[in-house]
Amino acid sequence: MKATSRATSNIAFVKYWGRINEQLRLPMNGSISMNLAAATTTTTVEFDPKLEFDYIHPQSLQLNEKQATRVFQHIDRIRKLAKIDMRAMVATQNNFPMGAGIASSASAFAALTVAAATAAGLELDTRELSILARQGSGSACRSVPSGFVEWHYGETNEDSYAEQIAPPDHWDIRNLIAITQAEHKTVGSAEGNALVETSPFNAIRVQLAQESMKIIRKAILDRDFTTLGEETEREAIRLHVIAMTSVPMILYWNPVTVRIMQAVMTWRNEGLESYFTIDAGANVHIIVQGQDADAVETRLRAIEGVRDVIHSRVGNGAILLNEHLF
Repeated sequence: MKATSRATSNIAFVKYWGRINEQLRLPMNGSISMNLAAATTTTTVEFDPKLEFDYIHPQSLQLNEKQATRVFQHIDRIRKLAKIDMRAMVATQNNFPMGAGIASSASAFAALTVAAATAAGLELDTRELSILARQGSGSACRSVPSGFVEWHYGETNEDSYAEQIAPPDHWDIRNLIAITQAEHKTVGSAEGNALVETSPFNAIRVQLAQESMKIIRKAILDRDFTTLGEETEREAIRLHVIAMTSVPMILYWNPVTVRIMQAVMTWRNEGLESYFTIDAGANVHIIVQGQDADAVETRLRAIEGVRDVIHSRVGNGAILLNEHLF
């Protein structure tokens, strides 16, 4: 009863910010994302009747008490579904910074869900796995399918799931993640989500996000890069307006974040088409077409304060691996 899964992080073009149900993590609006082939989490789960407690393997990425509790609570959901009571050993590894606004919980809980469900003997399809992953971390449901993915808004557990819009090879879009902060952000996404209704602008953001869904879905299917980029930037700014006008105020940006945003707008005016989007953090995601990716990456690395750049193609969803972490 042992399985290993690898899942990618994702970057949302239409953001998930705010929930109508905290326990089930049902979003206030639907969202659309792109899986990131270069940002992955690998997780092994083994259920063992000899174990007295759930454990994080010593060779794993070490989690704090809050993070470990959240992992084991998710495994409890899977145990209940599989009708087993064995304790589990869990090991997980990331190839990118955790908790810095690169959706590490998305890849983490997608990989955990697929590995644990398989180890527990469950046979779930992509929709069912996305529903289960969502309960661990909302954005994790988008890391289960491959490529360009839509997370459907729904008022019930069964209706809120993710599915593929287009496969990874549909369009050569790149995401360049400019790392301006590798440390954990001071306000986590869960805390930020809980404050959205304290912003006077949240209702209009939710309405506009639903309109953005139609625009961005069509742009992806039509390979309309300009429309995709312009709408993605607007949607990102709207999320951060909500964060900045919440009570208490949340400011995720740092001076380098703003510097990159200004640079991208300048490059675009000069004919190098690129667009920014920012999740709940200070790091900036630059969306470019494949033929412009190297030029934009070179310019990004030259900006003072950029620590590194992760260059990612469109990625697959959560997959099973034959090799285990322990």
